[in-house]
Amino acid sequence: MKLFHYLYTTNHKTKNPMKSSILLFFVLTFLSFSNFCQAQKISDGESIDVNGMKVSFNLTNKESIDVHGKAFDRYKVSASVKNNSDKSYNIRLTSYPQIVTNIGIVELDCINATGAKLTSKKIQLKMKAQTINVSYSAYDKSGKMTTSILPVIGSYYFDVGDTINDDAIFIVPQGEKPDVTVRNLR
Repeated sequence: MKLFHYLYTTNHKTKNPMKSSILLFFVLTFLSFSNFCQAQKISDGESIDVNGMKVSFNLTNKESIDVHGKAFDRYKVSASVKNNSDKSYNIRLTSYPQIVTNIGIVELDCINATGAKLTSKKIQLKMKAQTINVSYSAYDKSGKMTTSILPVIGSYYFDVGDTINDDAIFIVPQGEKPDVTVRNLR
């Protein structure tokens, strides 16, 4: 925060504001690159530790396909994350409807995936949703009072010892295996 304050005040004091803008550009580029560098490689059948969470990756099926005259390999993959740390992750919702987008725990990114035929380029393992059944009363069309149940998401969680699984399809150039990296989102 002090860096941004320095750049902001320096920008107004100097006669050449372009210097500060260029410096700010390089600082932001460096910060973005450092976040990218935190990714770890993972291979088929391997498990790695990411901040106390065991991330596993497996190739479950392979087939060769042809897309617009080009040969590709289609892989069905599965990924899982187990919370082996001593920390639980929770997001409690305060109102309904509340849109929450940051429920990811880890992200597995296939660097050489093409995304052809609407297939994935990454898998994001997300927290579990806790659903609460809310009962409410309302009048139906005939004017009679009826009670109904509406399932509502009350929170998202990833407790100690929990495991989250997901699978995807990656299409890569023929002869290549998926080149996958893992990045912590928490």
